[in-house]
Amino acid sequence: MPTVSMTVNGQAVSGEIEDRTLLVEFIRENLNLTGTHVGCDTSQCGSCVVHVNGDSLKSCTMLAMQANGAEVTTIEGLAQGGEMHPMQQAFQDNHGLQCGFCTPGMVMSAVDLVEKNPNPDETTIREQLEGNICRCTGYHNIVKAVQQAAKTMGG
Repeated sequence: MPTVSMTVNGQAVSGEIEDRTLLVEFIRENLNLTGTHVGCDTSQCGSCVVHVNGDSLKSCTMLAMQANGAEVTTIEGLAQGGEMHPMQQAFQDNHGLQCGFCTPGMVMSAVDLVEKNPNPDETTIREQLEGNICRCTGYHNIVKAVQQAAKTMGG
């Protein structure tokens, strides 16, 4: 079996995997980082979003070997020094979550959005989060959370 190596949340990791192992499977099963969720198996829901080399992507659409040598950040890697990332804090402050299943992917997509567009308007936020499905919140509080985090993050 081939060996894959990458940096996940600032830590060098490696493991022997089957060629067909998805990045989300490697993250969850080999690294025991279970914040990245599998919600649909069809790349529709966005619960599996992580950052690879600074860009958000659905980890259920990428083979782990495609991330060989990459920098990967999962929801567990956002908090620093025991303090939540501004986006995580904003989701909490604005009750931008209910059941919480979509939240990790939603937060990861929102961080990427704000890092690339520090001052997004409501329409942009809604359009950019379109690939993340939430069945509980109706998105209103999620949009408020992204707007709050954008201000905190420097927008």
